[in-house]
Amino acid sequence: MMLQKVKQFIAKHNLCNKNSTILVAVSGGADSMVLAHILKALDYNISIAHCNFKLRGAESDNDAQVVKDFAIKNQIQFYAQNFDTIQYAEANKISIQIAARQLRYQYFDSLICEQTNIKFDFIATAHHINDNVETAFLHFVRGTGIKGLNGIPVKNNNIIRPLLAITRQEIETYANDLQLKYVIDSSNLKSNYTRNFIRNEVLPLIAEKIPNVIANIQHTINLNNEAFLLYQQTIAEKKNNLIVNNGAEILIPINKLKKEKFGHVILYEIIIQYGFSAAQLPEVNKLCDAANSSYINSETHQIIKNRAWLIITPLTTNIAQNIIIADFGNVDFELGNLSVTKGNTTIIDDKHVEQIAAKNIAFPLLLRKVKQGDYFYPLGMQKKKKLNRFFIDQKLSATQKQNVWVLTSNDRIVWVIGYRIDDRFKIANPLGEQLILTIKTK
Repeated sequence: MMLQKVKQFIAKHNLCNKNSTILVAVSGGADSMVLAHILKALDYNISIAHCNFKLRGAESDNDAQVVKDFAIKNQIQFYAQNFDTIQYAEANKISIQIAARQLRYQYFDSLICEQTNIKFDFIATAHHINDNVETAFLHFVRGTGIKGLNGIPVKNNNIIRPLLAITRQEIETYANDLQLKYVIDSSNLKSNYTRNFIRNEVLPLIAEKIPNVIANIQHTINLNNEAFLLYQQTIAEKKNNLIVNNGAEILIPINKLKKEKFGHVILYEIIIQYGFSAAQLPEVNKLCDAANSSYINSETHQIIKNRAWLIITPLTTNIAQNIIIADFGNVDFELGNLSVTKGNTTIIDDKHVEQIAAKNIAFPLLLRKVKQGDYFYPLGMQKKKKLNRFFIDQKLSATQKQNVWVLTSNDRIVWVIGYRIDDRFKIANPLGEQLILTIKTK
């Protein structure tokens, strides 16, 4: 019965075929031991990989031995690796759970790409219905969009999950009926991790009042998966009609967004692609009515209010923001390459080239980002102008302002790069020595 159920599930979702080579992730627990046993019984071409995270001393070593014994008994190729998970977590400033996950998949990738002569088509993990329910429940209480209620995907690139139609109870019954040896991870019995708390305490408490809670939530997940396909199609159409692509920037017209009946939903589906969370959505919504240049950041991007637009732009890089130019030559910076040469020539008609009077320049020059309070004398003007005012006149967006660089000499702005030189450095004598500034943008 169990074998047939898994076989049908694999076929229904086209997870793999009999010619596929599958690397099965086996921890030693009932779930993964049963997965390996079933795939072997169904005559799939499998190998086993085990990760010993060295978190439970002798207990962890015993898990590894149980898996190895199973592989030998069933004549299955076996791979194993030990990890110093705690050291890795501390070095990367991440939780033990995340560290274990990263190490696990790094190891699987190494097996597929380097260590073996077998090309594995898929990695099979033993996630089941209860895992699926716990994941969807966890997403729900933490805050999520409709996608988060889909639970665990049946197939994700080369990762397949053949047991997602099977409950934990069915797995344990199968293992016990066949007297299949497996281990119990003592850490799973503790509720110090959020998922364990949901598994060990929250869902059992709900089950006292609603006995079919697992089946009910799984049914809801299945319905949600079907509805999500229609939802994705609608969202894609809405996004296509709403957003404007401007190079690395995404522009969202605020007035048009406000006219959408479910604008906040569309906005959420846009911003999650750029590292923003569901919890940040209210703050992003507030930007629509916030003061100009207000912003909110994710780890990778920034959303800025700029007049009638919300602009999503990558955060600035860690490239040096102040560069000393000691002499003639070339220098690379965030915008591209700046060449500083000496010459004596007629005016060059090229927007990427500026010529200034060399006699007014003193090395070293400083190439830097714009800062608060900067001013200069725009070419053709005898009065100074704050750069902020100049940018408004040029109709620059908030993100364009952030990306402006200036070249200075003795703390005086020589050139607002790409826009205007300072009138104090203009060429008064065509026969005089010139400094030729050439910018090659990326």
